[in-house]
Amino acid sequence: MKIIHQKCDPELANDKSLPHTAYLVEYDDGSGVCYDIAVGSKRVEIFDYYWDKYRNVISMKQSEGRVNPKIWGSTIKENKKKR
Repeated sequence: MKIIHQKCDPELANDKSLPHTAYLVEYDDGSGVCYDIAVGSKRVEIFDYYWDKYRNVISMKQSEGRVNPKIWGSTIKENKKKR
């Protein structure tokens, strides 16, 4: 599991360049309601992490991401010219 944005604006979940496995997690950390964008192999993995840490998960909503998680965040290699 990886947290992409921590305590962020929930509008960041509308970014289509996120992987399709990204979720907007709404939780209460004791000082108020916070939002994180997290990526995991399964939704339950993300829920378990936040439940163990905060014990107060309000909601989890899938982001608007459209990118395959295998290629998300990778850089494109430049082709070397052959001599």
